Amino acid sequence: MNASSKKIRWGILGPGSIAKSFAGGLAQSRTGILAAIGARNPGKPCLAESFAGARILDGYDALLVDPEIDAIYISTPHPSHAEWAIKAAEAGKHVLCEKPLALTAFEADAMIHAARKAGTFLGEAFMYRLHPQTLKLADLIKSGVIGEVRMIKSSFGFAMPGFMPEHRLYANDMAGGGILDVGGYPVSMARLIAGAAVGKPFAEPDKVFGVAHLGQSGVDEWASALLRFAGGIVAEVSCSISLNQDNILRILGTKGQIEVPDFWFAGGNRDVGPGKIDVMHLDGKCETISVNETRHLYSFEVDAAGEAILSGRQELVWPGMDWADSLGTLRVLDKWRAAVGLEYGIENAAKRVNTISGRPLRRGGTAIGKRKIPGLLREVSLLALGFEDFRTFSSGSILLDAFFEAGGNLFDTAYIYGGGGYTETLLGEWLANRGVREQSVIIGKGAHTPLCYPDVIGKQLTQSLERLQTDHVDVYFMHRDNLDVPVGEFVDAMDREAKAGRIRGPFGGSNWTRERMDEAIAYADRTGKQRPGTLSNHFSLAEMLTPIWPGCVTASSDDWKPWLVARQMPNFAWSSQGRGFFTDRAGRNKLDDDELVRVWYSDRNFRRRDRAIELANRLGKSPIHIALAYVLAQPFPSVPLIGPRTLAELWDSLSALDISLSKNDLEWLEGAKGGPS
Repeated sequence: MNASSKKIRWGILGPGSIAKSFAGGLAQSRTGILAAIGARNPGKPCLAESFAGARILDGYDALLVDPEIDAIYISTPHPSHAEWAIKAAEAGKHVLCEKPLALTAFEADAMIHAARKAGTFLGEAFMYRLHPQTLKLADLIKSGVIGEVRMIKSSFGFAMPGFMPEHRLYANDMAGGGILDVGGYPVSMARLIAGAAVGKPFAEPDKVFGVAHLGQSGVDEWASALLRFAGGIVAEVSCSISLNQDNILRILGTKGQIEVPDFWFAGGNRDVGPGKIDVMHLDGKCETISVNETRHLYSFEVDAAGEAILSGRQELVWPGMDWADSLGTLRVLDKWRAAVGLEYGIENAAKRVNTISGRPLRRGGTAIGKRKIPGLLREVSLLALGFEDFRTFSSGSILLDAFFEAGGNLFDTAYIYGGGGYTETLLGEWLANRGVREQSVIIGKGAHTPLCYPDVIGKQLTQSLERLQTDHVDVYFMHRDNLDVPVGEFVDAMDREAKAGRIRGPFGGSNWTRERMDEAIAYADRTGKQRPGTLSNHFSLAEMLTPIWPGCVTASSDDWKPWLVARQMPNFAWSSQGRGFFTDRAGRNKLDDDELVRVWYSDRNFRRRDRAIELANRLGKSPIHIALAYVLAQPFPSVPLIGPRTLAELWDSLSALDISLSKNDLEWLEGAKGGPS
């Protein structure tokens, strides 16, 4: 932005009805002016009259490259929010994006990641949050005027004039329906009130129960949800596009209740909302508190965004919605949709042919280097990606795309992952959709306890290959061992699959002991079968003291490393970063995480953690980067399995790749005297 300019020059991307309201707010703002409109139909009648004084540009891209534009207001239908917000950030433009910020929290995370990398502002335009009425309401809750908050009831519902299949609100491919269009209003307000009740900016529900009526086009025409917050606060929220509701916010407390009509318009219309809050006490006394606001409704969000941009902040300030607040609301909407079985057609693989930024998948990335693993024809990325947390193609593909574009080609799956094999199904859809099966290396696992028997391997592998839409996996592991079964029977079963071409690389054991691996190798050599040539045990700088899950085996103990080095046994290390032990979650005086305490807390591990912190401070890194670099630097083929849930976590893991640890560094981290080199 021109340092000498006193006002932010805004461009509007998508000149619809709400964009006209935003332009009205700009006209009354202190911080901004409307400079240009990006329109796909710049010759549309009345466009110039509706946005007087603004330059009309041909297309959205023209807005992004215009040097006279500082910030962009995105008011397109919500399926395109993520694409244009990411493109705008990459173009160096600040963004205020209409609600909902994205279709899912996963999409919003990608938008936030792009803004964070670009150093640009990104805000969600929930206009009501910046109106003075909202701040006054929160102050009333904090003051205890109605005692302790017990229940919140809120709705936003209206009735369209009959079923209109051509209208975006009824169009499945436009993510129509009430939950995304207006459900975020009562949800975000409930989270705000529940937070104010305990002195926080917002609160997250620990339970979300949702129901809805899905109409003939497959979108939710009316829907309700229950949200339960800590401390016993319950919120009832509802929304609709085919049903008129009273649209009153009700907050019930131990000493009375508050009612706010049409809170998202502050009791007014799209131009002015005066702000009116009714407080009803238990003795029957009623009190009306009026904010008496006369400014344009949208001027408040314009100035909130403008002040953030001018001060160099990347997020809105409360009571506006910062990134964590926007993500929290979308996670509730995600759970609400999941509860009612609502997935839009545009979210499935057939419609998601491009990345979240709207571009085809890029190939040839080099951020993640590659290495040779014995038994594999293709070099594999230094890191393997696991992704159990995703349940839809639209969410999982964001991370898969980013990993691949960074140079990653190694994917960790298993027959049991995702409950019913959804992880395999998602990966198979992605490989086929993106056309990258030949560039990718798939790790498969099967025969997990209690079905840990040789005859299960072939049956499960058949199902896995169907899910993965391929005729082979590249690496295969027995997911657990069964000591009651002779090891040769497992080798025979895996060898048959290798000879049939359904395992095209090394196979071995996940959570197998050295003794069983030695026995399996000896059996294969004796009988002329393919020798087990790989392992997938836990390995990290912090030794696993007790199994995280039954049947788990660690290879981090002192007696394992000489065996791994002597055998030059490739180990695909799970929980390679200690599952949070090297983050702020862990500490000698922190006993709030049962798993951390049970699995990792020992004097030896804490000494190693202290050294990781010391080395990280010296290198300008984080301890978790040192922990990952430790696994990568081993004197045997060591491939960490990582499981980032967000793009930020993925890119944070990649920070470890530029750390080169020497033999002396490894020994010092493990506890030898001296210091790092």
